[in-house]
Amino acid sequence: MRRVRIVGIGMGAEHLTAEAEAAIREVDYVIAAQKSDDDRLLEARRELCRALGVPLVAVPDPPRDRGAPADYPGAVRDWHEARAAAYEQVLAERDGDAAFLVWGDPAFYDSTIRIVEQVAERGRISFAYDVVPGVSAPQLLAARHRLVLHEVGRPVLFTTGRRLLEDVGSGHDNLVVLLDGRLACASLEPDDWQIWWGANLGTPGERLAAGCLGTALPEIRAARAVVTAEAGWVMDVYLLRRAEILTAT
Repeated sequence: MRRVRIVGIGMGAEHLTAEAEAAIREVDYVIAAQKSDDDRLLEARRELCRALGVPLVAVPDPPRDRGAPADYPGAVRDWHEARAAAYEQVLAERDGDAAFLVWGDPAFYDSTIRIVEQVAERGRISFAYDVVPGVSAPQLLAARHRLVLHEVGRPVLFTTGRRLLEDVGSGHDNLVVLLDGRLACASLEPDDWQIWWGANLGTPGERLAAGCLGTALPEIRAARAVVTAEAGWVMDVYLLRRAEILTAT
């Protein structure tokens, strides 16, 4: 039976585990979404594939409403279905085993596993699929700031910028936040929180900032602008912890 491998690649070659490298070398081609004519993340995947001797098949990414649709889950569901149909077409047209290369780890705020499941459920193509883990952004954040993400005996919540204010309102006070391009944390009381932030971690242009939220926010905004200008994209993540936890532990 054909295989589809979902491979976490961290932020590229330097984070590629031996298991991930072997998985990529074993497939016949890699499938990757092309989000624009100048997709630098796609080009980074191309470079990795060239280094490992595996061809890459670029698939134009279906359009998605990235604003604030009234039915956000529905908008994402429609986008996933369109992606599944596009990937299914590639698998139908090409023989052999395929792989998807996922930034970070496929388990953290990435849709690839769900989309591959949808392709399998559609029943047009028979294949087995597996997941190879990668180095995740939260792991890199903790390492760069020399952090343990949770305090002794306390939980940590992984969430998104879209959910941050709701989660804080529910009583969460130690959060790892991903996908917060609008910096929802700026709406919190600046003196009540500590932040440890990082962007494009694991790349030559990575940036870090840490400290009291009110003090760190201007530095974070400036660093995001620099990273975007240099790399053409920005992926950032941060740990947000209520200051009173620090004094109590």
